[in-house]
Amino acid sequence: MNLEFSEDQKFVQQTARDYLAEQCPLDVCRAVLEGDETYAPDLWKGVAEMGWLGTAVPEEYGGAGLGHLELALIAMELGRVLAPIPFSSSVYLATEAIVQAGSDDQKKRLLPGLVSGDAIGTLALAEGLGDFDARNAEATFDGKTISGTKIPVSDGAAATLAVVVVKEGSGHSLVVVDLSADGVTRKSVESFDPSRPLAEITFAGAPAERLGEAGAGPVIVNAVLERAAVLLAYEQIGGAERALDITREQTMGRFAFGRPVASFQSLKHRMADVYGKIQVALSNGYWAAWALENDEPELTQAAAATRVAASDAFVLASEEMVQMHGGVGFTWEYDCHLFYRRAKGTAHALGTPNEWREKLVQQIESTL
Repeated sequence: MNLEFSEDQKFVQQTARDYLAEQCPLDVCRAVLEGDETYAPDLWKGVAEMGWLGTAVPEEYGGAGLGHLELALIAMELGRVLAPIPFSSSVYLATEAIVQAGSDDQKKRLLPGLVSGDAIGTLALAEGLGDFDARNAEATFDGKTISGTKIPVSDGAAATLAVVVVKEGSGHSLVVVDLSADGVTRKSVESFDPSRPLAEITFAGAPAERLGEAGAGPVIVNAVLERAAVLLAYEQIGGAERALDITREQTMGRFAFGRPVASFQSLKHRMADVYGKIQVALSNGYWAAWALENDEPELTQAAAATRVAASDAFVLASEEMVQMHGGVGFTWEYDCHLFYRRAKGTAHALGTPNEWREKLVQQIESTL
């Protein structure tokens, strides 16, 4: 059995790594975190020109017509550089929801803009604190307009359109809303990672159109979240690998008692623990990417396993990065906190690690 990516897929990954190494040093992430922009517009434009926004979108709708394996590898490289762009919100969530549930007319109208980068999408789910369940959404849809509030919405301030979970009659559906329309107001929400900002979006009779069948919202949302979980996990794996690489370089160049601190056994053990976590996440990631690409029924379990493993790996890598940089690891001038913020933020995107652990346990129990 061949568990490797193909040479063509590795070429896509290497091209992405080379491009991002030149166009997205960590200073780009820091500039967004410290500045007034909600994302890096030049990087977003460049990513769009590279065709990455439409990697898994069929060619008939303006996409590249590749697959989710290639998209996963691009996601890993975006994670390595902590790219401060709404890629996950627009590509993994909004675009995927439209591809999965949209009519042919909706796909022809909406996908080309998302692929070109002229439109930015997001998926508006939560309505406050706590675990999210699509069956509990209180925002309402009367067939033509939507009313209610969604908070927090990832990249909600930058988005131009939103796929929103709404209550329709006795069930729950998905609708698409143009965020520039009348009846839509937005405000930024303070977040732990300002390089991936959150927003509150209020709808007051805003025009909307249903996406998919009435009452099918929870089923569509669960499918989209499972697929997005795999791709976001690859971002986390990329971030964890980069954090470990930087930590290794730091400890190799820092000396104590006449030798690099990386040579001390206590640090070796800790870096080995991080490496082990990353390999576990990668192993699960291969399984999940295969299941995603082939629409295998194992995807539900594979996505949960990968999400848990990748979150654990990235959080541990970022925590050890701060610790093993010593006193300077806590300072604003060093980049450790960029990784720590992104690790904590992505760990709680799409549902908390505990939610995904519960899903994994349920899936395992169902097979016994």
